[in-house]
Amino acid sequence: MADNNALDTLIQALRRLPGVGVKSAQRMAFHLLQHDREGALQMAQALTQAATQVKHCALCNTLTQAHICPTCSDESRDQTRLCVVETPADQYALERTGAFKGLYFVLMGKLSPLDGIGPKDIGLQKLFDRVAEGKVQEVILATNFTAEGEVTSHVISEELKVRQVHVTRLARGVPIGSELEYVDLGTIAHALVDRR
Repeated sequence: MADNNALDTLIQALRRLPGVGVKSAQRMAFHLLQHDREGALQMAQALTQAATQVKHCALCNTLTQAHICPTCSDESRDQTRLCVVETPADQYALERTGAFKGLYFVLMGKLSPLDGIGPKDIGLQKLFDRVAEGKVQEVILATNFTAEGEVTSHVISEELKVRQVHVTRLARGVPIGSELEYVDLGTIAHALVDRR
């Protein structure tokens, strides 16, 4: 298989996806070219269109085709509550619950000193500037419960407390439908501390 530049390029491109190794990328590439060329062309067109048309919302940083995303443009949403998440995928997950009717700010990452990711790399100043406008009364920190997510949450919380903004954090605890004997000890400990 000496003349497979296009195939090798496709495999390497697929490997850029998170969690996709060489074997998975090969399987996807061979499947698309062998069984679903129409799907491959549709995927290529969709990727090209998204890569050229989707940008960051000027207010919340999420992904959108408009200058201001539909969520930020929706005047019926609670302008006094701002939920801070790490990624657009996190925002999407919260929106699917239908439980939050406020606005969002998407960090597009998390603080990770070991990886050289600091406050400037995730746009914390843009978040602080937005809060300083005066409309936001509560900032809900919905970063992930990882070491980096906790550090990010702590840094934001400390800065906003100085600015006298009410800061809350998503609750954590035992998932609904689970049995205590199968829940990890850290989750049980946090559930006891955060009980209400």
